Amino acid sequence: MAKSKTPAKRARRAEANRLNNKAYKSRLKTAIKKYESSLQEDSQEAARDNLLQVTSLIDKSVNKGILHKNTAARKKSALAKKFNIIGQ
Repeated sequence: MAKSKTPAKRARRAEANRLNNKAYKSRLKTAIKKYESSLQEDSQEAARDNLLQVTSLIDKSVNKGILHKNTAARKKSALAKKFNIIGQ
């Protein structure tokens, strides 16, 4: 455990950030699963709406520092590719 106030505060803040990041990643994964289930139903309108929502969440996670920008680009590309396959 920390011996002075500053490291103790940093430890508390790190734990709070870890929990926030975990919650945000869980929200992102849920949105991706919802999008993929809308692809299975062959509902293009619902899939398009969910793709826009997931893309927005991915971009926000990059801005918040939760995901690396290359990871986000890779995820968005894979999701868009799935949508384009269904669209043909």
